[in-house]
Amino acid sequence: MATVLRNSALEQMRANRLALGVLLRQARTVETVGAMAACGFDWIFLDLEHGTMPLDTVAQIAYTAQKCGIAPIVRVPIMDVRLAARAMDNGALGVIMPRVETAAQARHIAAALRYPPAGHRGVIGTLPHFDFKAPPVGEATRQMDAANLLVLLIETPEAVAHIDEIAAVDGVDVLLVGGNDLSLEMGIPGQYTQPAFRDAVQKVADAARRHGKFSGLGGVYDPQTLAGFLSMGMRFIVSGADISFMLAGAQERAGFLRQLESSGAG
Repeated sequence: MATVLRNSALEQMRANRLALGVLLRQARTVETVGAMAACGFDWIFLDLEHGTMPLDTVAQIAYTAQKCGIAPIVRVPIMDVRLAARAMDNGALGVIMPRVETAAQARHIAAALRYPPAGHRGVIGTLPHFDFKAPPVGEATRQMDAANLLVLLIETPEAVAHIDEIAAVDGVDVLLVGGNDLSLEMGIPGQYTQPAFRDAVQKVADAARRHGKFSGLGGVYDPQTLAGFLSMGMRFIVSGADISFMLAGAQERAGFLRQLESSGAG
């Protein structure tokens, strides 16, 4: 039976549900991918912009992620469409492109990462997405374009100013607000309840909706604050990072045991 590519994050958003992602930075093993899938996450965030993970590790994790039913999505350095294409050739089911500020940049990215006739991405004969089998080229490229997510990071006031034109670009799937960078660039670092920040996020969500795209958010983890942004229709969510989850769980357990000790139970 022919392989049919599936992207769990895309399926969640199409059903108007949250696509929950987890950033892997320290726990860079294939076993971690299975654990994150078991926890209920929909996509794995692999970071080649700020992290030290080599592409060969990305490829192994991406292949395993597909087998676990969790979508591997890779962030690359600014405008590095060549590395983005290599990541997609080697198992990724999507790319996050940082610091996109204009429609011209968005068009360049989409053209480089979509196959003809929508773009000019080069094709290779065997892909891990199809278990290294070789389906007809036309079928393979059609499925790849349909399953791969092209995510643009909105991180500056300039990007927000051009958001309607960016959202209108064909081939773009998701507008992802980078909360840390955007608030920093706005001069209100980490102040996610500020009206100016909320207005910027609303503009992104509205533009995405107008042009049939999805919107998302990273960097905001306070439950009440995040709930307000979700009410804007944002569905592609960076839930947190492996090290943050590890520290939170470890600190809670150590604190609990220290309390038992001080109460005389130990």
